[in-house]
Amino acid sequence: MSKLRFDVFDTKVYDREYLVRAPHAHGVDFRFHEYRLDELTAHSAAGAQAVCLFVNDRADAAALEALSAGGVRHVALRCAGYNNVQLSAAAALGLTVTRVPAYSPHAVAEHTVALLLALNRHIHRAYNRVRELNFSLGGLVGFDLHGKTAGLIGAGKTGRLVAQILRGFGMRVLVHDPFPDEDWAAAHGLTYTDLATLFSESDVVSLHVPLTPETDGLIHAGSLAAMKPGVFLLNVSRGRLIRTKDLIRALKSGHVGGVGLDVYEEEEGVFFEDLSGEVLQDDELARLLTFPNVLITAHQAFLTREALTEIARVTVENVERVARGEPPLADSGLVWRGELTG
Repeated sequence: MSKLRFDVFDTKVYDREYLVRAPHAHGVDFRFHEYRLDELTAHSAAGAQAVCLFVNDRADAAALEALSAGGVRHVALRCAGYNNVQLSAAAALGLTVTRVPAYSPHAVAEHTVALLLALNRHIHRAYNRVRELNFSLGGLVGFDLHGKTAGLIGAGKTGRLVAQILRGFGMRVLVHDPFPDEDWAAAHGLTYTDLATLFSESDVVSLHVPLTPETDGLIHAGSLAAMKPGVFLLNVSRGRLIRTKDLIRALKSGHVGGVGLDVYEEEEGVFFEDLSGEVLQDDELARLLTFPNVLITAHQAFLTREALTEIARVTVENVERVARGEPPLADSGLVWRGELTG
């Protein structure tokens, strides 16, 4: 019996390592591509039954049409977000689209807190100093998290874990979410509130919402101005939640006291790549990197053994299920038999 051909785009070494070790991988013929999927590269998947995409692949209508013309019937995202896939076009073409809805909220939540701790206590700057035998402490003063107020925008799986961790530090935690769970809030000593209150009272603001038309540019000049002077801003969700030009202005004025980012508004073509021998062409990212109170990691919040194992398991199992005519795993289907389900 021939194996199911599965083309995987935008792959790195760790993607390959975990996908080929997934429990259902024995029935799959993997074809790994280092380049991203778009309208031009989609033709390389001709002959595949399924393709696998990541956050910076572009599955717009033109790319999906090219995939469909080449025989592809299933688009499997190895991530939770799906703003890069035109779901209506996929449904019209009869494609199935799946994702990994919750690979490891612990991984992302813990990275969020790691950014906050490193930024607040200047760990990145202290590390570089000590390596140069500079043991001075000037400019490394932080603040106690205990007793401060954290504001979380979004209380899904990751947001809830971040809230609970920060409560463990003795922080007061405010939460804004369109679907409040008062029982959970009461159990952990949290308070749901509106955005205006969250902005005005929070010493730390952390973003945990997906990218949608409503959240695109959520953090802009007006919302930044509404935040407390010296606020710390964290984003491990999607880069386009923040308007970078407005953030730079707020940093230059000193209104924003610190920024921890694992995502960036224009990260495509930069994050996940080694550009150490090149001149950075993104002027806004280059400007952000000059601020001593900005800490940026390259979209690695998900990168733990547990998360990669779960991503591979769900992705490959869904590919085999759909190939057999079975529905995807619970909560992972976005388009199934021409119908939007996500």
